[in-house]
Amino acid sequence: MTATRTPASAPVRLAPLALGGLSLLGGAYAALLLLGLRLPLPRPELDAVHGPVMVLGFVGTLVAMERAVALGARWALLAPACAGVGGLLLLGLGPTLPGKLLLAVAGAAFLLVYRGLWRRQPSVALLAQAAGAFSWYAAALLWAGGFSVAEAAPWLVGFVVLTIAGERLELSRVALPHGAEPAFLAVLALMVAAMTATTLWPGPGHQLLGLALLATVGWLLRYDVAWRTVRLRGLPRYVAVGLLAGYAWLAVAALLWAGAGPSDSGARYEAVLHAVFLGFTMSMIFVHAPVILPATLRLPLPYHPVLYAPLALLHLSLLTRLGLGDLFGLVAAWRWSGVANVVAVLGFVASAATLTTCALRSSRSPAARTATTARIEVPR
Repeated sequence: MTATRTPASAPVRLAPLALGGLSLLGGAYAALLLLGLRLPLPRPELDAVHGPVMVLGFVGTLVAMERAVALGARWALLAPACAGVGGLLLLGLGPTLPGKLLLAVAGAAFLLVYRGLWRRQPSVALLAQAAGAFSWYAAALLWAGGFSVAEAAPWLVGFVVLTIAGERLELSRVALPHGAEPAFLAVLALMVAAMTATTLWPGPGHQLLGLALLATVGWLLRYDVAWRTVRLRGLPRYVAVGLLAGYAWLAVAALLWAGAGPSDSGARYEAVLHAVFLGFTMSMIFVHAPVILPATLRLPLPYHPVLYAPLALLHLSLLTRLGLGDLFGLVAAWRWSGVANVVAVLGFVASAATLTTCALRSSRSPAARTATTARIEVPR
């Protein structure tokens, strides 16, 4: 038993994240193909797996890795590892059954991770994140069972929204007023009911999901500490700016679904999904990375104002893409703002890697070691 509870070393934890990084690169390449750029096409089906690869192969690997490290059990690495390999199988083989099933296995393993965390300390926040893991599992099963990506999309949305909302509740619960957690439970129940309804009764189900997402945004805007931390400086303000911008994009997606119901193609379908997965989810990844990366890999990612550049590019290019591209049908604006979306994501990765490398070099310098020795030797 003790061996299975030993936390994995940093190199072992890095391997699944490397797989997730490859999913990010492959998904970004597929995005450029979908935008109509004349690039070599490794596989004819590459553009058909863009969404699942980005959401489950990349984001799923990140989230599952963070939770696996929190549990501290080696077996928990099965979830991010299967997610990363599943993403690569989709990129290599197209939308075939092996990749789909491996993503479903990753979702099932992720649920077991939450079972372990629940035994340690149950909470409303953990319940919401576990519901997000179930949404991942349901989406992968539906896709493997013959449903289209568009039909499974509400469950993919549920995965990221419930996971992030649960994490925000977890971080804010110390300062929450009375009644905040019961209100969150009501929103959680509405989200689960709405996702189920989208599969059974797509028309009213999508409208109900839009209302549930609006309720989620309302709770976040009412109780999240971002409204207070945005007045601070440095990292707290950066995080708050990204959070509030992400909530705005989630509200846009909610209004589109609540007002017009389901759509499996076209401008509105694209606008909904990119508002959630780019405007909301990527914004959350950008601003939480300086906190999550050190906790997960024990690698430093110090805050620097340069991180605002990819964050601003992400939101401005998405605003152009949805406004001029999807709303007004300007193809050139849609295409090049989409390219700017990809540049923003890869630019953030490059910025984070540069900041981490500089921090590691600084910590290994002779001056840093001398200062560390001095701090150890000076009595308190």
